[in-house]
Amino acid sequence: MQPTILVIDDDAQIRNLIEIYLKNEGFHVLKAGDGLEALDLLSRNEVHLIILDIMMPKMDGIDACLKIREESEVPIIMLSAKTEDLHKIHGLSVGADDYITKPFNPLELVARVKSQLRRYLRYNPSQSRSDQSRIEIGNLIIETKTHQVFVNGREVKLTPKEFAILELLARHQGMVFSSRKIYEHVWKEPMLGSENTVMVHIRNIREKIEENPRKPIYLKNVWGVGYKIE
Repeated sequence: MQPTILVIDDDAQIRNLIEIYLKNEGFHVLKAGDGLEALDLLSRNEVHLIILDIMMPKMDGIDACLKIREESEVPIIMLSAKTEDLHKIHGLSVGADDYITKPFNPLELVARVKSQLRRYLRYNPSQSRSDQSRIEIGNLIIETKTHQVFVNGREVKLTPKEFAILELLARHQGMVFSSRKIYEHVWKEPMLGSENTVMVHIRNIREKIEENPRKPIYLKNVWGVGYKIE
């Protein structure tokens, strides 16, 4: 597997420098210039570690870290020009796993990336699968590159929004997503109206992938909370 690292920094030179060193070690690299762009990339890609600058426009690293931790336990290494212990403690308290100050030695950063990845992949074996483009849950197979879904060997046709919802839940097996979170992930905008839009899509997905939509074995409802796939 080629782990994917998301580098988030508003300084393009720093992003590019980190990318060079990480690619030399065989990592796949995604880059974002602010927290909002990073959250969009995270919703569409499997990421195994995040390098996150604190001082950024639109959404800073602290707020981005808090948002990421609502959905994921992926390792986060924070970058900051602030060296005071108070800032380090703040960064670690909101969910970061490590903290490195600027200017930094790129080789030290790479070493910390490898250390965090070893720990993460050891205790999250599902993240070390060799083929992240295929998600298998029982007799349900989701091919994320070709946007195909198979149930018991039979292909079922989903709309783009239906596929996006199914992929989101399948990539986070066991995690419950509220209708609001599903909407914000898939539609990329705040949910201002009722939950009916998501409910209709969930019902349509069940009609297509469940043998008995009234007694789903894949896409389950956690009453009063949201939906999950197990």
